[in-house]
Amino acid sequence: MQRFVLKALTLGVAGVLATLPAWSQAKPVELEFYYPVAVGGPITKIVDDAVDKFEKSHPDIKIKSIYAGSYQDSVAKALTAQKGGNPPQVAVLLSTDMFTLIDQDAIIPIDGFIKTDADKQWLGSFYDAFMQNSRTDGKTWGIPFQRSTIVMYYNKQKFKEAGLNPDQPPATWEQLVADAKKLTKTGADGQVTQWGLEIPSGGAFAYWLFQALTTPNDAILMNAAGNEVYLNKPAVIESLQFWHDLAYKDKVMPTGTTDWGTTPQDFLVGKTAMMWTTTGNLTNVRKNAKFDFGVAPMPKAKRGGSPTGGGNFYIFKDATPEQQQAAFEFAKWMTNPENAAQWSIDTGYVAVTKPAWETDAMKSYLSSVPQAAVARDQLAVSVAEFSTHDNQRVTKLLNDNLQAVLTNSKTPAQAMADAQSGADRILRSYR
Repeated sequence: MQRFVLKALTLGVAGVLATLPAWSQAKPVELEFYYPVAVGGPITKIVDDAVDKFEKSHPDIKIKSIYAGSYQDSVAKALTAQKGGNPPQVAVLLSTDMFTLIDQDAIIPIDGFIKTDADKQWLGSFYDAFMQNSRTDGKTWGIPFQRSTIVMYYNKQKFKEAGLNPDQPPATWEQLVADAKKLTKTGADGQVTQWGLEIPSGGAFAYWLFQALTTPNDAILMNAAGNEVYLNKPAVIESLQFWHDLAYKDKVMPTGTTDWGTTPQDFLVGKTAMMWTTTGNLTNVRKNAKFDFGVAPMPKAKRGGSPTGGGNFYIFKDATPEQQQAAFEFAKWMTNPENAAQWSIDTGYVAVTKPAWETDAMKSYLSSVPQAAVARDQLAVSVAEFSTHDNQRVTKLLNDNLQAVLTNSKTPAQAMADAQSGADRILRSYR
């Protein structure tokens, strides 16, 4: 963990400094930056390099980076630190943590920092699909940073071996099942040696992968205010039945639950021919796959689409005004076109602003890694990630019921009825 001290403020806070007495201008100000580690690859080194570059271009700003574990660990640690009177000043946390952070009175809106035409232009440059999980009640609370959609990775070599066109991944649910059956292999003992498809379902992200089924089936799981869910609708139940059937009826996917971290490794070693996961794994797959692979959007049922995902920058309320302004300058710098493009190139996350895709670096990257354009293009039909007030409780309730179906403990209809009634009880006080 690198430890740095913020000794002075950026030029962007010159106006604030002008109002302060001379002694306060010389007094060091400490910033802590909480960052979660959620995907494979050397992500901490990439963050360290970005921070180092920021410090070189802003010699009076130093940052202490704290790698707080998973997204769930990070928000828990941030809120615990807040309650203990020592919160971070800036953090990257899930975009879906927005309602929880607001309810805990932990963060402040971004709008108050937007002072110039350049600021307005910058804030207006983010893709609207990412802003759907960044604003509510007429205010912007998060700055999109490491954002993603779910995409389908497929092994072109195994497609060829199965007699499938490696340049035509399945585009519909029917084609997905048909191709996955051809890609599933069994040994002489009847045991599966290669799965056609793996969809992560264990841990905290089952609900997110579920949205990769409900969105193409034209089902929205919650309202924009985060105080209602629609989990027992027929299209939602139908989507869950399809997920269940992939394992138990079509037998193209492992039964039970599949861990989030297991799926990319299974894909890289050839245990599965297709996988659904975040585009944030693109760089990891690109650097470690020993075979030609493709990336495709979510197969359609009634429409295309995926939920967005990933993390936003948040600025914490208990920071001093000077710290808040410095945190804003850091977040704005990290998401300027050149840096947003480089972050996407280095990690595989989607560059969050339209100008980032117009940079020379991104154009050059796309010419050699055309798979990176899939997630960007899918944004046109993407929807907000599942997020509500008291989000962790509601999400856990949904995850538990999804996993009950995938382990054959409940029917899809019963599970979604249970999830709906439980969520209604939790959200009643927020309506």
